[in-house]
Amino acid sequence: MSKSTAELPKLAGLGSVRRRAVAASGSGLVKRDWLRAGEKALPVMEPAVDGVDPVSWVEHNRREVETQLLEHGGILFRGFSFRGVSRFEQFIRAFAEDLLKYSYQSTPRSRVSNDIYTSTEYPAAHTIPLHNEMSYARSWPMKIWFHCVTRAEQGGETPVADSRKVFARIDPKIRERFIERKVRYVRNYDDEGLDLSWSTVFQTTDRSEVEAYCRQAGIEFEWLGRNRLRTSQVCQAALPHPRTGEWIWFNQAHLFHISNLESEVRETLSATYREEDYPRNAYYGDGSSIEEEALNDIREAYAREAIVFTWHTGDVLMLDNMLMAHGRRPFAGARTVVVGMAQSSEAYKA
Repeated sequence: MSKSTAELPKLAGLGSVRRRAVAASGSGLVKRDWLRAGEKALPVMEPAVDGVDPVSWVEHNRREVETQLLEHGGILFRGFSFRGVSRFEQFIRAFAEDLLKYSYQSTPRSRVSNDIYTSTEYPAAHTIPLHNEMSYARSWPMKIWFHCVTRAEQGGETPVADSRKVFARIDPKIRERFIERKVRYVRNYDDEGLDLSWSTVFQTTDRSEVEAYCRQAGIEFEWLGRNRLRTSQVCQAALPHPRTGEWIWFNQAHLFHISNLESEVRETLSATYREEDYPRNAYYGDGSSIEEEALNDIREAYAREAIVFTWHTGDVLMLDNMLMAHGRRPFAGARTVVVGMAQSSEAYKA
């Protein structure tokens, strides 16, 4: 259902690493390079010799990786042998013992193994706009990893964008308005297939469990009829990173808002449903409408900060989920990218 309202830049040369002489790290086992897009760059770590075990290496060099992640927001690990999803999971556990479950879902995913999931299962022809994972909630994963098991025959890139730079690009008046008023997300769940059902979103068929989750998370809820549920929650629009103190843009108003839908879908919804019954929508925290001009300014900021690269089979992309947004471009052919998340933001709250 998502679409791109601002064309991401076509960046020549991305998809292959620009080579330069670099000092080897990790006792000469791993070298660092860059994917560049003008003044924007994404660090790349590659084995300098054959047979480097990525899990063992990161266990001995975690501090270096964590430092680079806080500085740049993301790291692409390329050329390592992960030997399947289980090894990818072990790689994540080298940073965080416990992986997070994908609860209070926003998009369709399938569990692959333990708490490793497929990437968002939207149709291949659709673009998924840049966003930070679960920034529509009050609790989110601090880190997220993507593993390319099978690259698409064409397209299917995962663009990324620095949330600090996105924040800086947005009109200051818009920033101030969002920070002051926050964002309200309204969702309607039913069995008509327009969006996810409440049993999928909350991973239960027990209404009492849904109600308990909502109360704990500060989500307003209302049962409408036999099997319909409406929720509403006010969340942050922007906030400082708990480790660096830098302000970042951190919400999904531009995804949830009705203006994110293709015009034909939007017209059908408006002709069939009352606004309060739309599957999802976004408002300011007080319930007033968000100006589409403001949302377009936000989308343009994301587009201007995007770094696009071509997946290689076996790649692992590690992101600080607050510092770096991600998305997905349309693709053709089979594409398998799996995802793991860890380190709840709750651990950083007073």
